[in-house]
Amino acid sequence: MALQQTSNWLNKYFPISIWLKNYTKEDLNGDVFAGIITAILLVPQGIAYAMLAGLPAQVGLYASILPPLIYALLGTSKTLSVGPVSIAAIMIASALSAPEVTVLGNSVENAVILAAEGGLILLLMAALRMGGLVNFISHPVLTGFTSGAAILIILTQIPHLLGLSKNQCGIDLACYSNYFQHINHYTVGLALLSLTILLFFGTPLSKLLNQFSVKKNIITGISKCAPLLTVVVTTLLVRFYQLSEDQHVTIVGEIQSGLPEISFSFVNNMIQWKALLPSATFIAIIAYVESVAIAKVTANLRNQKINPNQELIALGTANLATAFSGGMSVAGGFSRTMVNFSAGARTQMAMIIAVVILSIAVIFFTEQFTFIPKAALAAVIFIAILPLVKLREIITTWKYDKSDGIAEVVTLLGVLALGIEEGIALGVIITILSYLRRTSRPHIAIVGQIQNTDHFRNIKRHQVETWKNLLLIRVDENISFANVSYIIHFIEEESNNNSELNHVVLIFSSVSYIDTTAFEALENLITALKNKNNLLHLAEVKGPVMDKLKQTRLLEHLNPGMVFFQTIEAVEKLSKK
Repeated sequence: MALQQTSNWLNKYFPISIWLKNYTKEDLNGDVFAGIITAILLVPQGIAYAMLAGLPAQVGLYASILPPLIYALLGTSKTLSVGPVSIAAIMIASALSAPEVTVLGNSVENAVILAAEGGLILLLMAALRMGGLVNFISHPVLTGFTSGAAILIILTQIPHLLGLSKNQCGIDLACYSNYFQHINHYTVGLALLSLTILLFFGTPLSKLLNQFSVKKNIITGISKCAPLLTVVVTTLLVRFYQLSEDQHVTIVGEIQSGLPEISFSFVNNMIQWKALLPSATFIAIIAYVESVAIAKVTANLRNQKINPNQELIALGTANLATAFSGGMSVAGGFSRTMVNFSAGARTQMAMIIAVVILSIAVIFFTEQFTFIPKAALAAVIFIAILPLVKLREIITTWKYDKSDGIAEVVTLLGVLALGIEEGIALGVIITILSYLRRTSRPHIAIVGQIQNTDHFRNIKRHQVETWKNLLLIRVDENISFANVSYIIHFIEEESNNNSELNHVVLIFSSVSYIDTTAFEALENLITALKNKNNLLHLAEVKGPVMDKLKQTRLLEHLNPGMVFFQTIEAVEKLSKK
């Protein structure tokens, strides 16, 4: 019995124990190839996203070693690739550049604290069973946020592509004239070469290889070598022509070699912990939402399941691991995950293999990373980020639902104008206000009977039979303090317009909940209708609502009004009275 309980506990909290039991040679073949391809992507992305966050290159590389291994043990997605990601990187950069943070020690230490706090927040959410939080940030807000953050990232990379220092001009237009005079043409050449390689290895190369009937996973493997090839080619050019010394091309510089060392030195810095907590909370929540969304995409394609609460544990522990090993905050990366999935990854063994390869590179080849031009890394970021600017999707949402469209646009503009955290908060507030507005003005339909049937439909949409002495009203929303006044006003208006009216039937087929305020308002409505010689009746009341009704005095107030099981029963009994 104890052995069975232990086995169940292991399967619940260590999903690796489930898939490892049934691991096959075929799985290994797919994982080895996917692991190699993903490792090729890990090196340039790790360095690039560290640069994006304003951190040394090794911080991004360290974040690509221990966290994926932790996720492989604890995560429920078989293909999610955990490590540094662009959105988290730009949020880290924003947090670290805040005036109140810059005075509190070096940026690496602060980045490590952000990761540790984010990990603890995710684990606390797991303990509170808050895995369902992923459903509380609407898709329009998430799209607006990612689009706005992506635009910010692209803007931050333009100076690297042009060989310029960080832009300090703000809205001073005259300043830009002088600023752009310092463009480094050698840097621009390297950036254009990088963009050309990256773009060619995308759709054009894929189409070309498809014409030669090359296998899909081979095409994926070749096309995803573009970032590494870009880095290798541009680095060779920098070294051969001594562009960093002679032409002032900016390079990554010396990278600390060797595997990360475990350190707890940051734990006692309580002032930094307090200052960074709000930013860490935002980064953790966005990292979780983004990771679960990506994990669900690939899981659905293979009919697999994701456990949101276990994902909190996995991502929380992975972020603690990256903090103790000197890395930056981590999450599931969309591009790496899709590469991993498309290359044929069957399990998290692919990421374990990728980490082994990356570890070898960090131990033996960091000297070769020194001369990587930042222009090449900026190009890698630029191409990876561009698909996240979803302006077409925002237009589509606007056409479908103005409220969601407003939430998307406001979030995007908020991120650009106010900052990342403020933009997200503004988007969430707009979404909540929009939801409250919708629920406060629910859809209410006056219905009639479709001839020779038991069906009742909106009189404005269908040819139906109605009765002068009977008014059938269907409320298509739960009734609460937020909307009960609107509903009561609607009923009173319609009843006042009919001098021959004797009966009003509220159809509750779409009502699952009525709060205390609404019960009191309905009691007052019953009294008001009785004073006009009209009786209120109910029809199609759901079980949970009826249970609530029986706990109040509303049914007493309703009498001699009745509660009907079906609307047709109400019509048969009341239409001739």
